[in-house]
Amino acid sequence: MLALAQTNLSAPSMAPNLETQRKPTETAAVSATAVAEKTHLETTGSSKESGYSEEEFEKAVELIKRYETIHPVSRWPYVGYGHLVKKGEKIARRQMTEKEADRLLRKDLREYVSLFKEYGKDQLLLGVLAYSVGPYRLLGAGRNGKSGILRKLERGNRDIEQEYLSYSRYNGRHHKGLHARRSEEFATFYVR
Repeated sequence: MLALAQTNLSAPSMAPNLETQRKPTETAAVSATAVAEKTHLETTGSSKESGYSEEEFEKAVELIKRYETIHPVSRWPYVGYGHLVKKGEKIARRQMTEKEADRLLRKDLREYVSLFKEYGKDQLLLGVLAYSVGPYRLLGAGRNGKSGILRKLERGNRDIEQEYLSYSRYNGRHHKGLHARRSEEFATFYVR
């Protein structure tokens, strides 16, 4: 069984390593929030503060699964469908089951999508890209500033297809497989 010491995989989190530090009262509050959001999802078909429906989220999960596949133990520290094990995160170094990998993928994707909620209807598209390239390639960190996609969206310019497709490089070179993936992601999740 996946050893995630006191981690609630169904609850989205803004800070990946803080989940293991939650107090019981915080976990109860998160659970109550999750129940309220689930009820809202069932009645409306979309998340309260999101620009996407649960059906679109499921499409994103399936698309990621198709391109990522479950990583073998030899790919450590990448596990499941591309989750990077962070320092202090309690995950056993063994082959994950499909169910464990699916749960971890959904947790990560919800977390990444929530990082972009200020971008409204583009948040799912940005979350899917962040899952693949890492959120800080888009948000900026250290010497790297915000990505061109986010700067364009902040100026009100939603013509971001070329910037999105530019994330099709591997080792500095254009990669046809990544380009096909980015094209499918953009065609599926870009809301006109």
